[in-house]
Amino acid sequence: MSSGSFVDRFGLWSDDQQAQAKELVRRIDAGEFDVIRFAFADQHGILRGKTLVAGEARAALWDGVNLTSTLLAKDTSHKTVFPVFTAGGGFDMPGFQGGADFTIVADPATFRILPWTPRTGWVLCDAYMPDGSVCPFATRQILRRAVEQLDALGLEFVAGLEVEFHVFKLEDARLGLADSGQPGEPPRVSLLSHGHQYLTELRYDRLDPVMELLRSQLVALGLPLRSLEIEYGPSQFELTFGPTAGLLPADTMVLLRSAIKQICQRNGYHATFMCRPRIPNVMSSGWHLHQSLRRRSDGVNAFVPEAPGQDLSELGLHYLGGLKAHASGAAVLASPTINGYRRYRPFSLAPDRAVWARDNRGAMLRVLGGHGQKATRIENRVGEPTANPYLYLASQLFSGLDGIERRLDPGPSADAPYDTPAERLPRSLGEALACLRRDEVLSDRIGKAFVDYYCHIKEAEIARFDLEVSEWEHREYFDMF
Repeated sequence: MSSGSFVDRFGLWSDDQQAQAKELVRRIDAGEFDVIRFAFADQHGILRGKTLVAGEARAALWDGVNLTSTLLAKDTSHKTVFPVFTAGGGFDMPGFQGGADFTIVADPATFRILPWTPRTGWVLCDAYMPDGSVCPFATRQILRRAVEQLDALGLEFVAGLEVEFHVFKLEDARLGLADSGQPGEPPRVSLLSHGHQYLTELRYDRLDPVMELLRSQLVALGLPLRSLEIEYGPSQFELTFGPTAGLLPADTMVLLRSAIKQICQRNGYHATFMCRPRIPNVMSSGWHLHQSLRRRSDGVNAFVPEAPGQDLSELGLHYLGGLKAHASGAAVLASPTINGYRRYRPFSLAPDRAVWARDNRGAMLRVLGGHGQKATRIENRVGEPTANPYLYLASQLFSGLDGIERRLDPGPSADAPYDTPAERLPRSLGEALACLRRDEVLSDRIGKAFVDYYCHIKEAEIARFDLEVSEWEHREYFDMF
């Protein structure tokens, strides 16, 4: 709380955050916690950080926690793919040379108690350079910029999450002496259900112990859980979450994935958000993002049309036009793994081209609601559940903002989405990276330096894939996500 602290020197907190931090200190001093985890979402949306004993965490709230900048140089195998000991640390930025430190600073508003581990607190952090400037590779800050641009128009971003994933019984964690590596051997698992009985009550009841485990822990964590469903594939689940605003939908997704994996691991299960595991008869998992804009002046959904028969308001149609226009450029931020592109195929409930349609699950952009319906929204069905939530949501906002500014027309509803002559979505990670580089609007708004950085990391994954084809995807993503 010293005026010489990292937070106070650079004015990183609002008055509300200062008050929230002081309340957290009061709870630490009252002996509520033994440890607090300081976590930040890296370039892949994976949580990294340090765990501090309560006495040290008290000061670290204001002073921040230092981490090595090599964490920002890693691909999904955790290999460092930039030459960090060269000039500029491989990033052409002197502040990263030699694996120098950067600092993560807690956002006190995100503090949670982790219900699955005793006397443990958790707080999400933002990444800064030693001079107090925003870390150029901090993805949460990219989404914050997009939210602030929307705020300048008097609008607020609202999103609800619909997330599919798999949970298996863990048979062998593969911790033998020869099983390590980058990445290590994936675990051996068995099914919890045979699948292909979509939404049957008997199948749900058979899996109720796992569902209740997840429900109780996620509710205790304070996440806005709405429904738990048995999905179509073997051992496949779906959870949906109520709408939240601003950064919170992305914060929720980051915490949700990490929480589910930890809860399952502690109870003899393996949860994976990998899109299409190498499991017989498997079905791909998607992440469907429901989104709308809300007027700050009166809290009204700005997508609701004024007249019966209209699909969206004029503003909503322009936003939809932006999502459609930048669909290919944004694809890699919604589906960032090699494995994710196994999902896009005709007549599979996953989109294969940039189209929108009224309540049609074959379209990339599904429009729901209408005149007089407060929940009017756009559902983007292109994402996979491994996506970095900050980049995925930022891509939506930047695309939609461009559509609003240029008053883009999304064209007519594609009622036969797989037979419509429309722009094909990228069919591989490499093609998607090329589309992002070509999209000048997205590259400019996300930041050209970040786009080059991100593409370099993903291209390193592709290079390894090209050298090792057989079980590469399973080894790479099954345990990681």
